[in-house]
Amino acid sequence: MAVAGEVVFFQLNGLVLSLYPRAALARDAGVAEAGSGFSGITLAHNVRGEAEVDAVLGEAARVGGRIVRPAHRAEWGGYSGYFADPDGHLWEVAHNPDFPIDGAGNTRLG
Repeated sequence: MAVAGEVVFFQLNGLVLSLYPRAALARDAGVAEAGSGFSGITLAHNVRGEAEVDAVLGEAARVGGRIVRPAHRAEWGGYSGYFADPDGHLWEVAHNPDFPIDGAGNTRLG
């Protein structure tokens, strides 16, 4: 487990579970905290580099996703963007240089 400010991270085999306060997560995703359309949960897909963030967001948009927040330099030192899938679920696509991804595709807390 690692704690950094408003977020706590749990290593789960090759996955990482991150818990944020609702307001902080809404702010990070660029959506309103209150009202319909934000359930308080996002799914994240970590990738190995910034170009891959752009590629995954582009593919999501191409197949019917809606870009909610374009890729940008994140305040935590990485590069990320958000899209909503056709059912309205929010996904973050992120490159976090502090969370290496091994050859098997497992994300590790750095």
